[in-house]
Amino acid sequence: MLDDRRSHILQVLVEEYIRTGEPVSSQTILDRSGLPVSSATVRNDLARLESYGFVVQPHTSAGRVPTQAGYRFYVDHCSPAQLRSATRARIEGFFADMHSELSKLLKETTGLLSDLAHYPAIVMGPGFGSETILGIHLVPVAPNVVLTVTVAQSGRVNQEVVRLQRSPTAADLMDAEDVLERMFVGRTIKAGQDELAATGQSDVPDRVAGLVTTVAGSLAGAEMSTSDLYVGGTSQLASLWEDLANVQSILSLLEREGEMRQILGDAPEGTSVRFGSEFNVEELDIAVVAASYGAGESGVGRVGVLGPTRMDYRRTIRIVEQVGEGLEDRLGH
Repeated sequence: MLDDRRSHILQVLVEEYIRTGEPVSSQTILDRSGLPVSSATVRNDLARLESYGFVVQPHTSAGRVPTQAGYRFYVDHCSPAQLRSATRARIEGFFADMHSELSKLLKETTGLLSDLAHYPAIVMGPGFGSETILGIHLVPVAPNVVLTVTVAQSGRVNQEVVRLQRSPTAADLMDAEDVLERMFVGRTIKAGQDELAATGQSDVPDRVAGLVTTVAGSLAGAEMSTSDLYVGGTSQLASLWEDLANVQSILSLLEREGEMRQILGDAPEGTSVRFGSEFNVEELDIAVVAASYGAGESGVGRVGVLGPTRMDYRRTIRIVEQVGEGLEDRLGH
């Protein structure tokens, strides 16, 4: 959609707005860009960028500011910054010296990430869904309630309470366990569900098939429900958002673990930048930069920071990626 010159102009405009928070004039862009063109050409290109929806002019005599579409184009095409050697050394030293259990390591990592990025940080532990299943057991706890105990090859255990339409017999539970183990053992939860859908249950009675379907459906929530979530750096909120109501809304969002798991977990693997409207909080001025990390047999987790839309994306992306790589090196062996 954009040629090289207009892409460069948009890049300069976004970075200057991130730096100053003030509308950016055509003369400033000309001075910062180093382009061998006239100010009239820059003004024409800005008008075209405005027609594309990438920038807006708050007032007739003012410069322009990026829209969310402008930010999206920018983050999709920018290159992460190079970190200072001292910052890289701090990340490497942190993971070399940290020998705590997983939960403490993840919590301490939020502090490191927040200190380096200067934004609130979120670290999500690896979920159960990416682990290989070793066994599934059904334990009756009430006439119409069963506790599903799923054991992973790594030794982790997940428990899900399942409410049923009817009370199963002991024989029903044993038959359902047999089917579930045949479909899931040696596979991940997702692979087991795919196998169940492909194979069907024509060889079992309807009452057992219904029980298997209900239990298998409950396992779909294991990935999110078993992903421990840690948040750090919330003391920085007031300095990042001047509007107190915005600060309170964002603090409330950070406290809603289910939504934060969804925000991080719904993003694609690798590195992602998402804006508020992309995860249904368009009324908030926020962006989330996140990256995935491998944790060996325990699966995949994510690290990220949450900040205003006007954040230093190039530096933040590199910091988040470096911290994710440090976690992966520490946990992936």
